[in-house]
Amino acid sequence: MAKTSEAKVGNILRYNGELVTVTELIHRTPGKGGAFYLGKFRNIKTGRIVEARLGTDEQIEICRVETNDFQYLYEEGDYFVVMDNVTFDQFNIPKSLFGPAAKFLKEGMDVIVSFESEEPIMAQAPNFVELEITYAEPAVKGDTSSGALKYATTENGVEIKVPLFVNQGDKIKLDTRTGEYVERVK
Repeated sequence: MAKTSEAKVGNILRYNGELVTVTELIHRTPGKGGAFYLGKFRNIKTGRIVEARLGTDEQIEICRVETNDFQYLYEEGDYFVVMDNVTFDQFNIPKSLFGPAAKFLKEGMDVIVSFESEEPIMAQAPNFVELEITYAEPAVKGDTSSGALKYATTENGVEIKVPLFVNQGDKIKLDTRTGEYVERVK
């Protein structure tokens, strides 16, 4: 257990039985009464923001979180199986921890997973991935206005919008945070 004054932005705390990340912590000393901290915490599982007023000597639990690089191996039901790059141990990570970026994962990719006492709490896919186009709609002649897009399907079955010059067999770079086309890869 630690005092509130020892907490910093970015720490992961156990607050009201939930794991939260400290996003903001402001020390206040009003003219009347004792000093206190105003904190904003983001719930790791739900993403909800919680605001709290904590005393300077109030006891809080700062969690020890280990973050490591893993290699994505395969999908198994509602889980992704990943392997530690150092110890070669395998872990089942819930798909929900990856969020919308989960659909862009392909075997062999490096991912980052955070554990708190043997339980996975956060997972992050790479910001950019390179995927091959397996199907692309043909470009319509004369449809060359600036920024014209067409639908294409990637090797892992995700349908995205790409510029007209992208064809079947091309490799493209995608931003996993937005799901948008970035560039064509040679």
